[in-house]
Amino acid sequence: MESFKRVLRYSRPYWWRIAIAMVGTLCVAGTDGAVAYLVEPVLKRIFSEQDKVIFAVLPLGIIGIFLFRAVCRYLYDYFIVTAGQLAIQDIRNDLYRCNLFLSLRFFSKNSTGALISRTLSDVAVMQEGVATVVTGLLRDGVTVIGLLGIVFYRNWQLAIISFIVIPLTAIPAQRIGKRIKRLSSQSQEMVGGLAAILQETFSGIKVIKAFGLEQREIGRFVSKNLDYYRYVRKTIKYASLSTPIVETITSLGIAAVVWYGGSLVMNGAMTASEFFSFITAMIMLFNPVKKLTGTYNTIQRSVGAAERVFEIIDEKQDIVDGPDAVAVGRISGLVEFRDVSFRYDDEYVLRHISLEARQGEVVALVGPSGAGKSSMVSLLLRFYDPTEGAVLFDGRDIRSIRLTSLLEQVALVDQETILFNDTLSNNIRYGRPGASLAEVEAAARAAYAHDFIMQMPEGYETVIGDRGVRLSGGQRQRICIARAILKDTPILILDEATSALDTESEQMVQKALNNLMANRTTFVIAHRLSTILHADRIVVLDGGRIVEEGTHAKLLERQGLYKKLCDMQFSDQ
Repeated sequence: MESFKRVLRYSRPYWWRIAIAMVGTLCVAGTDGAVAYLVEPVLKRIFSEQDKVIFAVLPLGIIGIFLFRAVCRYLYDYFIVTAGQLAIQDIRNDLYRCNLFLSLRFFSKNSTGALISRTLSDVAVMQEGVATVVTGLLRDGVTVIGLLGIVFYRNWQLAIISFIVIPLTAIPAQRIGKRIKRLSSQSQEMVGGLAAILQETFSGIKVIKAFGLEQREIGRFVSKNLDYYRYVRKTIKYASLSTPIVETITSLGIAAVVWYGGSLVMNGAMTASEFFSFITAMIMLFNPVKKLTGTYNTIQRSVGAAERVFEIIDEKQDIVDGPDAVAVGRISGLVEFRDVSFRYDDEYVLRHISLEARQGEVVALVGPSGAGKSSMVSLLLRFYDPTEGAVLFDGRDIRSIRLTSLLEQVALVDQETILFNDTLSNNIRYGRPGASLAEVEAAARAAYAHDFIMQMPEGYETVIGDRGVRLSGGQRQRICIARAILKDTPILILDEATSALDTESEQMVQKALNNLMANRTTFVIAHRLSTILHADRIVVLDGGRIVEEGTHAKLLERQGLYKKLCDMQFSDQ
């Protein structure tokens, strides 16, 4: 139950809400006990002693008791449920925070849909568990304790007979609860699969429609949804079994009490009003006991979801600041790969890379797919750490620089233009949230984006939709370039920045890139070699190694891999 204890620990900051709820539930339990206790003397005064005053006051007393109980019940329900909601909110925040600080290695092994499912669906199951458990354990537990006192006070022999069967209910409850926990965990994995299909479908809707594969995707979803139903059906089956089993077992105790208690009344050892008071308390008692069994099943579902959530929260971060890491000011831009080797799992993708880029130099990385180009620039951003060797900025190992300080030195313009469903100005500000509108506009002008921005309905305050859907490819790329210009870093990474653009857009984006690259140490990854002909240095990678290095002209003279790549691309010319 360690996972469940961790869930409850999130409730500590809201102890005062729980305290108010506990006072409320004590009052509710007290009224239940009072009703059970007063049955005997009230019935005796009315029917045996013919007390008409008690009889006249009784209806008002009943209304007063239930009105008081209603107020206490409201206070209890409101404060305990809000305490649970706040605790779950903290868990969801921690889960999201932990997700964002995990390395790209983690995200490469887990689908987006599965992570979304854990943040939303699993936490929702935990939310149900916290609300039900905290309310159930407090309210029903206190009620059970109060009514137990009344039952034993009235007749301890009958109480023992009635409760000798309760331990028997724990055996099926425990076994059913374990199965529910396992099935709940598996069904949540199925929800992750459904979320993954939804994420892929909606993000790739153009491709699906272009190939007319709607029915195929519907079939995938229906099949996965059916698998999810099968697990949920098993969970429902076991959850539905628990109440009938508990009721059947407790009926044995009720039957024994009716038989033995009736014998005592007929023999004169117990009055009818005392026996009726006992029966009232016992019946009132079995209801919260039955609820506690249902609460146990909910706990098991909640624990199954909690284990999946805490699995993410407990995931160790690969990329962290070392104990001696320091913040640095703006660096000059000298970058060095010193005998760097790197592997993702068991397979090396970079081997013994040694390269130095001088301040303001443009270094182009070219080579076949899988040669290691993207891996090299990922090391610059500390998306990963080298397996061997070191990456240095101005002679300092980047692992000795605080990550926040390191990322202030590097700007990235990726082939995948990531924009957010926000205004154009906020998308440009993403690297410098505090930048003024004048600075945003200056960056947009340098990226040749100002003119088309001013043609938008609300100019810089136009919301561009999910992933910038309202913009063309070239426009999206220029917004990303404006973002990098505004960030103003000494090191720049261009990863296939013009690969998906038409000729006209490419020319405009290339002008913007020339403004961006000025006075910055720039690493350019390009499959389209025409874009890097004027680079200060071209580094040719193959199989994770540097096989050639030099200017365009010198590399052509060597008749090596670069010459072969050029011949393949420029053969028509």
